[in-house]
Amino acid sequence: MQFRQQALSKLQSPEEIDLPVRFARPQGWLVLTITVLFVCAASVWAVTGTVTSTLDAPGILTHGQGSYILQSPVAGQVTAVLAEEGKRVAAHTPVLRVRTAQGTTVVRTLAAGRLTTMVATIGSVVTTGADVASVERIARAGDPLTATLYVPAGSGATVPVGASVDLTVQSVPSQQYGVLRGRVKAVGRTAQSRQRISTFLGSSQLGEEFSQHGQPVAVLVQLDAAPHSKSGYAWSTSDGPPYAVDSMTPASGAVHLAAQHPIDWLLP
Repeated sequence: MQFRQQALSKLQSPEEIDLPVRFARPQGWLVLTITVLFVCAASVWAVTGTVTSTLDAPGILTHGQGSYILQSPVAGQVTAVLAEEGKRVAAHTPVLRVRTAQGTTVVRTLAAGRLTTMVATIGSVVTTGADVASVERIARAGDPLTATLYVPAGSGATVPVGASVDLTVQSVPSQQYGVLRGRVKAVGRTAQSRQRISTFLGSSQLGEEFSQHGQPVAVLVQLDAAPHSKSGYAWSTSDGPPYAVDSMTPASGAVHLAAQHPIDWLLP
């Protein structure tokens, strides 16, 4: 009965056709205005704004001239180690003395450099062609360090020459001394095999490590010089570490790629 009375009273009341129609509350207009302004601002930023990205890749500090693996020319037993690991050696420097059935043979370096790894030890038996040492080629004592990064082949084309690079050096605590600064000097045109990397670095282990996810492209990074620092190179901190950094030290690099407009990501 109550609903019936309400319906009858509704029919008897005149229609409110003379009242204005309210399409939206003031709060609704405010929300709509803010939304439109946000969309317009986002559209302008997508066209005129820029976004930078980085490409991370493993690498190593070298003198840029590569290394070579010294092999024994004879088979026999090592009776003496004549060179010290980590020291510079001239061309034709005696490294090992090997006793063979025909007499004693001295194994010598092929070119000047730094003896990075000594594989053979006193008393060990070597065969003809066996790896006995690795030597990094260094033409002069003051040759600057460079960094070689191994970038996935599919990303090599995105790395521009001249791009800035931040290098985290394994032997330097980055939280305390920061990162090493550098710039891309050259980008390899072809992917490098494990064997090629091993030959260049003088280490089959490094060749395996840098090619474990496929054949990469080598990116050469020139380090920014800073004569006032102890290391001789520029760091993100004022002075960097209070000691020099050595070649053949592992490092990881963050390459700052070219800035792009956000709209480029949406358009083909």
